Amino acid sequence: MTDAITAEGLVKNFGKTQALAGAGFSAAAGTVLGVLGPNGAGKTTAVRILTTLLPPDGGHASVGGYDVVGDAHQVRQLIGLTGQYASVDDGLSGTNNLVMIGRLLGLSRATARARAAELLSRFDLTDAASRPVKTYSGGMRRRIDLAASLVGRPQVLFLDEPTTGLDPQARSDVWDMIRMLVADGVTVLLTTQYLDEADQLADDIVVIDHGRVIATGTPDELKAKVGGQVLEVVPADSGRLGDVAEILANWTGSEPVAETGARQLTAQVANASLLPGIVRQLDEDGIELAEFSLRKSSLDEVFLTLTGHRAEDELALAAGAAGGRTARETEKAAR
Repeated sequence: MTDAITAEGLVKNFGKTQALAGAGFSAAAGTVLGVLGPNGAGKTTAVRILTTLLPPDGGHASVGGYDVVGDAHQVRQLIGLTGQYASVDDGLSGTNNLVMIGRLLGLSRATARARAAELLSRFDLTDAASRPVKTYSGGMRRRIDLAASLVGRPQVLFLDEPTTGLDPQARSDVWDMIRMLVADGVTVLLTTQYLDEADQLADDIVVIDHGRVIATGTPDELKAKVGGQVLEVVPADSGRLGDVAEILANWTGSEPVAETGARQLTAQVANASLLPGIVRQLDEDGIELAEFSLRKSSLDEVFLTLTGHRAEDELALAAGAAGGRTARETEKAAR
């Protein structure tokens, strides 16, 4: 399968802060590549380079076979971009926003209006087409933003944390739209901090931390890297959590994890045959169970294993050098 996106050894510095430190990855045509990482990991910087908005300081990248620096004009003809914040004009109606973009792309007025009507219908915005975008809900604003990025019928679509701040229903709606686009043959690069989002949508995943790619693979391949399965145990008496943790550690050889304030312990289990022994030990020690279940590792646990922190943690890159700013804030200050 041909790669629609290729990045090799990308480096980008903002002053003394290194936002990308040799990142490399690729996305096959007609697939979704999920790029995971906490704030400040370098995800947005990578998207800005791939969409020709920012030149790399090192390495090279191509989209649709065109170099993002030497062939920037050709790259722009192939791509669409939806960032974290709405890029449409709040004061214009949904229709006028899309028509304006179509005209800027060189479409005739009639063609631009037809394309706008088609996209508004596709994203269930026809009833709101004549209303100013400032009256739209958060989910509607995401949909009009996504529609705006599709006016030019891009072959490759970059979605930079497109569901940040949306409620569960609005997130689900955006997921359905992404699946619809991929079914039409569009290649999607999706950056996200939501592990469930990557699990739902991505064919392949790249994990970035501190500007470096630390893991790649399908969701199942990444889960397999953690090894084994996850045992979840909830004692009926929360006062026995310490006793349960000790038993789990002795039997599994892994350190059980308890979320702050939670009554549940989780532990990595290499072999499910250990479970009867664990249950017997708990029973012998007089520990009653409210829950006891075994499941596959989640992507969040993969991320925690790979990086030592969860995906939602707000990490700064080189905080001392950048005065505590994230890479995105440093990039903004540099522009």
